[in-house]
Amino acid sequence: MRRDTIFYKLFKQFPGLLFELVDEPPPEAENYQFESVEVKETAFRIDGVFLPPANAVSKTVFFAEVQFQKDEDLYHRFFSELFLFLYRNSIRYDDWFGVIIFASRSLEPSSSSIHRALLESGQVRRVYLDELGDLQQQPLGLGLMLLTNVTSETEAVEGARFLLEQARQQSEQAIIDLVTTIIVYKFSNFSREEIQAMLGLNLEEPRAILEAKQEGREEGKVEGREEGKVEGERAIVLRLLNRRVGNIPDALLSQIQELSVEKLEALGDALLDFSTLADLEGWLQGEVSG
Repeated sequence: MRRDTIFYKLFKQFPGLLFELVDEPPPEAENYQFESVEVKETAFRIDGVFLPPANAVSKTVFFAEVQFQKDEDLYHRFFSELFLFLYRNSIRYDDWFGVIIFASRSLEPSSSSIHRALLESGQVRRVYLDELGDLQQQPLGLGLMLLTNVTSETEAVEGARFLLEQARQQSEQAIIDLVTTIIVYKFSNFSREEIQAMLGLNLEEPRAILEAKQEGREEGKVEGREEGKVEGERAIVLRLLNRRVGNIPDALLSQIQELSVEKLEALGDALLDFSTLADLEGWLQGEVSG
């Protein structure tokens, strides 16, 4: 499941949600703006940056990282991006705080001794989703986070139904859209009718996927249902790649244009582990030689 997209949409819709994971949120927490930031003249792209409002008394910038796979270089990358961002924006902010969200404690890098001073400084909070407790006992936004981490089909459906009911009661259409998107991604091998029956919902295609597919059709000027599916998948993958590794050179774009829908889906899963263009280039070379 493409959790990068889910958490991006979640934080974009509800930026205040991050501060439910922070012990001492800033006074202006509800006015922070969430952005995906590219640090100029580098290969770094920071997925989660929460910028304080212009009138904030203390201009503290918050950084978020969501990790659902093992990455031994996570702390190297996270702190390098963080401090490079602060270096490029040194006159705009006077403090920082980092939140690293793990699916489970087992996904932490094996060794953290190099970064122990930072991790134990009080400026970094590590959150383990599987230790937050029952999904149904959490605020609505946190419950949605936990739903991305549920692996049991029965528990996922039960949790989704609960969140949908709560969202209806609170008239939170954005939550309803995100719940349906998560379930469609989780059960990609199920038909829309099967998912609709599971949730007891008149399920429409999630808005983000529908828009991306429509863009793919328009940009490619495709004809026919199957070609539109390929172009829609390609549009989604290119969006995610741009967020992960920055602008993609024409040579690599040409290779991506040649990928089948099956290869595009495989790339969509693999890119969650990418941090540089070299990762993308290596994956494409493997597909050509494989």
